[in-house]
Amino acid sequence: MKKPGLQLILQTSNLFIGFMVWVLISSLMPYITMDISLTSGQASIITAIPVILGSLLRIPIGFYADRFGARIIFLISFLILLFPVFFLSIADSFTDLVIGGLLLGIGGAVFSIGVTSLPKYYPKEKHGFINGVYGIGNVGTAITSFGAPVLAGAIGWQGTIRSFLIILLVFAALVFIFGDRSEEKVKKSMAEQIKGVYKNTTLWFLSLFYFITFGAFVAFTMFLPSFLVDNFSLEPVDAGIRTAIFIVIATALRPIGGLLADKFNAFIILMFVFIGVAFSGILLSFSPGIEWYTVGALAVAVTVGIGNGTVFKLVPLYFSKQAGIVNGIVSAMGGLGGFFPPLLLTGVANLTGHHAIAFMLMSEFAIVSFIIVIFMYYQDRVSIEGKIIEGVAEGMMITNKNKVIQHVNPAFTRITGYHQEEVVGKTPKVISSGKHDKAFYKDMWESINNKGFWQGEIQNQRKNGEVYKELLTISPVKNNVGEIIQYVGVFNDISNMKQSSIS
Repeated sequence: MKKPGLQLILQTSNLFIGFMVWVLISSLMPYITMDISLTSGQASIITAIPVILGSLLRIPIGFYADRFGARIIFLISFLILLFPVFFLSIADSFTDLVIGGLLLGIGGAVFSIGVTSLPKYYPKEKHGFINGVYGIGNVGTAITSFGAPVLAGAIGWQGTIRSFLIILLVFAALVFIFGDRSEEKVKKSMAEQIKGVYKNTTLWFLSLFYFITFGAFVAFTMFLPSFLVDNFSLEPVDAGIRTAIFIVIATALRPIGGLLADKFNAFIILMFVFIGVAFSGILLSFSPGIEWYTVGALAVAVTVGIGNGTVFKLVPLYFSKQAGIVNGIVSAMGGLGGFFPPLLLTGVANLTGHHAIAFMLMSEFAIVSFIIVIFMYYQDRVSIEGKIIEGVAEGMMITNKNKVIQHVNPAFTRITGYHQEEVVGKTPKVISSGKHDKAFYKDMWESINNKGFWQGEIQNQRKNGEVYKELLTISPVKNNVGEIIQYVGVFNDISNMKQSSIS
């Protein structure tokens, strides 16, 4: 495989170009509507249309990027994009804009190529930052949002769109020359990979998170130019500059989010992200003036930028063997998250005269996600604790406060011969050897109750009837009010040690 740094630069540049093309229509909509008569509803539909294919195609593109490598998929994508770009430059009707906009979505779909390919070149502890750096390619939307209106004022919107044909051809050539022909490839079928992940709730939770974070990024990118012109009477160039600032902030913070997720617990980072998104949605729902609207929009940029980087730290961490298809699904959900808000904003505005309900819904989705993140955080901690219990060399027995066995680990089975299903629901008497009298056990429990633990040698019996000696420690587990809820016994078989000392 070629040098990781070269592929990171090349693929990030490819994403940059793909996203520049993806938002052509939304960036030029104020100029397009001067020549093509469109209702506000039709303009919203055309603005949202590129997101449809740009989202849905991420699933197969992510899969095929894993199967054939980033080089061939980027090359094919750029060559296909030549058609909708040229077609849009000669469009003169609503139907033409819909057709061209639909295929233009391929520019957004290329996102799943890099997040699938680049982690192959770097160790896991850098995946968050690397995917965050790749995500900087999102700034391509800012360049178009700012530059396209300026260029359109000089050469017209048709000429502006045609200029992107040259850019696509240049980068197709760069991909052909410098793309990695030796990238590691995964040969599993799409059906096999989908079967392995579709029942996994973590996949759908991550999809929801990206639906909100990247969806908000796309939605604001798509509707801000027209929204600022229509609601605050800004000039198209001014609206483009403000949109570009939003994009730059969100994009620049993406690698920061990935780096934070590499250094700290990603779930804690997401908690702060969704609290921030919820606050921003509440602020925007009050339909403030341009000053407070700017504060709310920039708060969205900061939080979703960090969130986007954090989510794609978790994807390769949980799904390293199905990276292509999972990256495709999660990123597709993020893209679809950008499709619905512009339509919702328009629909709500038509019905109520303002956008408060739509922004409040964003806030409520963020609160739901915050609750899910808390659940996943504690579930992850329990999972880690469970793995520790399962992996330790010492035998472990966990009982409830009534001394009924609830769980034993593999080491318990190795030492005693009893499997978990044979002892759960019974008391520790199941392994008692009968070698100790009542006074022994009375002293044991007095120590546990008074000192908080008991440690000593005890003789127990294996499933085959063999009596053995073990070094046993018993400790109570208490809840936050000091009540005993469980007992934990940890032991080692010391029979061989005793025999060695005797000999």
